[in-house]
Amino acid sequence: MQTEQIRIAQKNLVPVSRKAAGEGIVLLENRQNTLPLSSEDTVSLFGRCQIDTYRSGTGSGGAVNVPYAINALEGLRANKGVTINEELVAVYQDWIAENPFDDGGGGWAAEPWFQHEMPLSDDIVKTAASKSNKAVVFIGRTAGEDQDNANEAGSYKLTDLELAMVNKVNAFFDNVIIVMNVTNIMDMSWLNTADHKDSITAVLYSWAAGMEGGHALADVLSGDIAPSGRLTNTIAYKLSDYPSDANFGSKVCNQYQEDIYVGYRYFETFNKDAVQYPFGHGLSYTSFDRECTSFKVEGAGIDTILTFDVKVTNTGSQYKAKEVVQLYVEAPQGKLGKPARVLAGFGKTCELEAGQSDTVTISVALSTLASFDDNGITGKAHAYVLEAGSYQFYLGESVRKATLIEAKLNLLELLVVEQLEEAMAAIQQFERLKPSTISNNGLYEKAYEPVPQRTVSLADRIAENMPTTYPISGDKGIRLADVKEGRATLEEFIAQLSLEQLATIVRGEGMCSPKVTPGTAAAFGGVSDSLFELGIPTAAAADGPSGIRMDSGHKASQVPIGTLLACTWNTPLNHELFKLVGEEMQANLIDTLLGPGINIHRHPLNGRNFEYFSEDPFMTGIMAAAQTRGLKVAGVSGTIKHFAANDQETARVDSDSAMSQRALREIHLKPFEMAVKLGDATTIMTSYNPINGHWAASNYDLNTTILRGEWGYSGIVMTDWWAKMNDCVLAGEESKTFTSFMVRAQNDLYMVVENDTAETNGMGDNTIQAVEDGTLTIGELQRSAMNICRFIMDAPVMSRPLKKYEPIKPFAPQAKICEDAISVTQPIELNTAENVTKTIKIETAGEYHCSAVANYDRNSLAQSSCSMHLNGLFSMSFPVNGTEGKSVDVDGLTVKLEAGTYEVHINFVKRGLMLETLSFTKL
Repeated sequence: MQTEQIRIAQKNLVPVSRKAAGEGIVLLENRQNTLPLSSEDTVSLFGRCQIDTYRSGTGSGGAVNVPYAINALEGLRANKGVTINEELVAVYQDWIAENPFDDGGGGWAAEPWFQHEMPLSDDIVKTAASKSNKAVVFIGRTAGEDQDNANEAGSYKLTDLELAMVNKVNAFFDNVIIVMNVTNIMDMSWLNTADHKDSITAVLYSWAAGMEGGHALADVLSGDIAPSGRLTNTIAYKLSDYPSDANFGSKVCNQYQEDIYVGYRYFETFNKDAVQYPFGHGLSYTSFDRECTSFKVEGAGIDTILTFDVKVTNTGSQYKAKEVVQLYVEAPQGKLGKPARVLAGFGKTCELEAGQSDTVTISVALSTLASFDDNGITGKAHAYVLEAGSYQFYLGESVRKATLIEAKLNLLELLVVEQLEEAMAAIQQFERLKPSTISNNGLYEKAYEPVPQRTVSLADRIAENMPTTYPISGDKGIRLADVKEGRATLEEFIAQLSLEQLATIVRGEGMCSPKVTPGTAAAFGGVSDSLFELGIPTAAAADGPSGIRMDSGHKASQVPIGTLLACTWNTPLNHELFKLVGEEMQANLIDTLLGPGINIHRHPLNGRNFEYFSEDPFMTGIMAAAQTRGLKVAGVSGTIKHFAANDQETARVDSDSAMSQRALREIHLKPFEMAVKLGDATTIMTSYNPINGHWAASNYDLNTTILRGEWGYSGIVMTDWWAKMNDCVLAGEESKTFTSFMVRAQNDLYMVVENDTAETNGMGDNTIQAVEDGTLTIGELQRSAMNICRFIMDAPVMSRPLKKYEPIKPFAPQAKICEDAISVTQPIELNTAENVTKTIKIETAGEYHCSAVANYDRNSLAQSSCSMHLNGLFSMSFPVNGTEGKSVDVDGLTVKLEAGTYEVHINFVKRGLMLETLSFTKL
């Protein structure tokens, strides 16, 4: 029955994923009406990514085992409106057969960011031009976890072979279409310097669009749908033009000197000429007229709501299309200083036939336009304020082309929206950017001011907010179901837990825990027998956000990357898509998806930008809320991550993000706040990095003062996998074992310890020692335990039958006897990194414990996994973290085997590890 549920869930998801992929494609250029392709066109396809099409990035955000994936060539072939030069396709197919895709050995984040292109001769291109009138040139890039991009060829820039390909195709074709099959934005300045550059008449970003990406691209190129994606990033001419460039990539500390001036907020305020393609840009196959037909101001003070009715008309004569409505605000500079433009609201029309109109209503709460005063310059320190003056609004097709409309609000005096307290202030002295005088060209001169420093005592703050300690009562017969059904309080239930049980429940197990769905990222909750006997089930977390990652080899759907989904500017579509992802999670017995990722695109080289949405916090927060609500409708949850300021992969576990409270609150924390308040998020993952000296997993102000105190969050907070923590007050030295600081900060759950070691403290953390030393209270542990149980009571696992984990699974032998079978009396020598099948012989029936010896030549954050099947049935996974090439013992499970022979198949689901030996030890 479960298999059928999975099949139905995947079938339902496919068309919506394809639709979302199509709506997120961004058309940057389309001169001479090159697109869409007509029935009279024949196109020649250049670039290996027509076949080796990227569908996602690498690492945990992209490693989904898909049932299929449609590449660009397959999608175009399947579209009846496209005619392809198949002779050129055959040339590429032959070349790729001899020059296969380089996956870097298949290990964790080992895949190179680009693939070498086929060198083109004049004859190949000239022959193609004689058989077709248009060319499509594919440029491909991936990116991912644990490695940033680089400002060099093969990463942010084109390789020599790619540029030569573009130049040669330009020389022989008058209409060249560039398709950017990429995970992150790239340098596009070559469009202005390439040979015969005028031949490039169309450019689009197809991104990495999941397993339906090829179909979606064909839908757009053929004109089956008109492109309606719009950029959620600014594409500048030079990397050095981005304001964060001087403070990106340090292995020690990055000072966020740009402060709130990230992306278009910077360019529109200080440096418009640096922009090649502005935030919000994107073309359609038709034209539109926009008119603000109504502007209403309702309510008063901080409860004021501004409502804009925008009539959009398709003024073309041929193509039906959707259009994005973008509304920007210009706030008074006041004493704080403001960006020249800020996205205030957006919406998307239905599909409009030629001449048809639709009205999009955008409501803007005045309070959302407030700025945070972190130095008291307005007289209201640590408060969100609206400074006096005129708030003017702009409507248009991008931040650059938005024009002033007759809708403004005048505030006669300062309005305090929310009075807060100092939290997470900087501890380093540095200066931040601020507008000075305005020039004749309408741009502001740059000025700098010192970043306000911390003044509060964290020790006093923590002491004043210590939770209640409930006397440990021992088992009173109360089970978690009694709490859920109102027969007992959560406090009465938690009081039953011993110190050892409390220390156990704050530890998650994984990767590939056998206690939950095979191959998923973690198991948490009832991970020990004693916790399970109290009625606490074991919940499953699976990597996302582009689909369910199962390192057991089980298949799941893969949806487009986060950046593409944001480029749809379509919140209902994102909601629908993730509701269907949630249904697939339900079918796979998974409780929470580790996503969406909602960090800010602070810098284009961040290797993990593809998982995230945008350079804009409002856009990011709206999309995050839509996806988390969609998952919630399906009965599961999304774990929003990485909380917070995880803006680079270089030294991601060490590099300090040093910034002002204003930058934190207005830019880097704002999407999380919106996901909590608007998206009803109930699970959050902290980031690896320290923020102003305190690692996120033990940052008290982050996890308690702001998240729970100010935002009213009552869900769980988990660490990223194998995170480090340091002292909540003194900061200083950090360690994976300092879980007492994690619990004090109210990061509830450490992810992860080895399977079956949560109860025995296999990692050797200091939780119990800290209680015994008096540096952690029982009440603090009880508080985290209550947070965890509160989440579990609302998770799908609580509604399923409470089923105890059975560690020993029986398997039957083959019917036929194999004379050459290998005896298991000695370890079986394998020494392989490739899939392998062996036949073993069991002489005596009984229980056999499986184990392996493996090595993996990567660092400890890298992950690899192989699964073992017995006679075609999945039996267990052998997950391995990077061992720096050293041989390690990998513990498996115990299986019950009858006498006879068994076919053992090893499948390297996530390649990279070298499996040296496999052992079956009779118990």
